[in-house]
Amino acid sequence: MRVLVTGGSGFLGSYICEQLAADGHVVRALVRPASDKKVLDKLPRVEFAPGFIEDPASLAKAVLGVDAIIHAAGLVKARKPADFFVTNAQGTRNLLQAAEEGAPGLRRFVYVSSLAAVGPSADGMPIPDDAEPRPVTHYGRSKLEGERAVLAAKDRFPVTVIRPPLIYGPRDRETLAFFSSVKNGVLPLIGDGTNTLSVIYGKDCASACVKAITAGAPSGRTYFVDDGAVYVWKEALQEVERALGTRAFVRLGLPLGVVRAAAAASQLYGKMTNTAQMLTLDKVNELRQKHWVCSGDGARAELGWAPTTSWAAGVQETAAWYRSAGWL
Repeated sequence: MRVLVTGGSGFLGSYICEQLAADGHVVRALVRPASDKKVLDKLPRVEFAPGFIEDPASLAKAVLGVDAIIHAAGLVKARKPADFFVTNAQGTRNLLQAAEEGAPGLRRFVYVSSLAAVGPSADGMPIPDDAEPRPVTHYGRSKLEGERAVLAAKDRFPVTVIRPPLIYGPRDRETLAFFSSVKNGVLPLIGDGTNTLSVIYGKDCASACVKAITAGAPSGRTYFVDDGAVYVWKEALQEVERALGTRAFVRLGLPLGVVRAAAAASQLYGKMTNTAQMLTLDKVNELRQKHWVCSGDGARAELGWAPTTSWAAGVQETAAWYRSAGWL
């Protein structure tokens, strides 16, 4: 098959492209002019489609002749809240329209959403696929809007939604901050660090996306993907310490008020410099939640997918990669 991958030069997208190429598919990667294509340039059977999901004209060309689409592009931090919706919601609608008009006979449209689109668990139990969405951030609400646009197209062509929790692994610049903090002697804790979370290794998340294009799942299904365990954050950070061979000397959790103050300062800096910042007051709405946990049982049963990498193993591989790449 010829598969269009949006966000193909990004962290998750690059793994999706690698796995598609390894399976013998032709990869067409939607890439911005300034995208880093080092990983993609090494792959066989890769086509580059210049463009971006906010630009309908570029999408009309990108979808021509494709058999499936994996939509992994998205905005995780923004200069202002409206930017999330321009990219994650309207950008998804743009791609759906282009697919409907320019890719007749599309076999599958896979949308990479997020646990943030559904929100945290109220009681600490892993959230199932059919939970009622209650997002707590602008990012989560924008991803939910994207989901709803995709699911509204389920009778026009087959669609699948993949909802990962925290994705981590080599090449990821967002979780690099946790490793850097530990290396610098500080455990990044909020409160007592007993908050819980689900995670998924980058390659395992990519595997679920690739499985979804051929699994034959009912159109309109949503699936969480996770590595099968629930982690307590302060214990998860101990694995980072082990991987780095160091022990943080500052181990006190930050009060939420201090985190809010830091977020306000970060947000002000972003406004003054017109740059997107990850830590904002809206992000604090996510950080203050106790349980970000989900169940990937549906994906295991219906996609024929299974994760291969635990947090302990993945953290070791990630730390080694960060060091070899000169990021740590």
